[in-house]
Amino acid sequence: MRSATITRKTAETDISVEINLDGTGQYDNQTGVGFFDHMLDQLARHALIDMTVRAKGDLHIDDHHTVEDTGIALGQALSTALGDKRGIRRYGECHLPMDDAQVRCALDLSGRPFLICNLEIPAPKIGTFDTELVREFFQAFATHGGITLHIDQLHGFNSHHIVEAAFKAVARALRAAIETDPRKSDAIPSTKGAL
Repeated sequence: MRSATITRKTAETDISVEINLDGTGQYDNQTGVGFFDHMLDQLARHALIDMTVRAKGDLHIDDHHTVEDTGIALGQALSTALGDKRGIRRYGECHLPMDDAQVRCALDLSGRPFLICNLEIPAPKIGTFDTELVREFFQAFATHGGITLHIDQLHGFNSHHIVEAAFKAVARALRAAIETDPRKSDAIPSTKGAL
């Protein structure tokens, strides 16, 4: 079973993450940041990853530490659950439309973290959520998950739609990348023999 549990405790946050890569997209995410929970729910549902997140952070300051540290823990959980990555497809991509917004994601579970995040989010906040934290989350997730992650907004003017399309595009690309390749289910998907 490709699953992992990660706990991360600092002076700023106390986070636990449980994931099952072979799930059905069940989720129970509680970070204290409503819009962020909604985005984590989308990530789980559309990647078909069962996910439970519990985060307590210094929200009296702002949401930054909670969002970033959740990205770190989720990335670590993904990396742990994938193990040596034997049998996975490795690459995934998605063009995701959501009303006015369209976001493209391409990713590689290469073990070489890199983020390109071209999102132009018009509003500085969605509800109480600082939209600059979208990039912070994806940076932490990519870095600690060992993901080469490219996210490009093709168009869109509604901030909620742009951000939600980004999370769903990442989820759908991730779903494709973590799936078992039936033609090479016993092999590591690299000519180097390791990822």
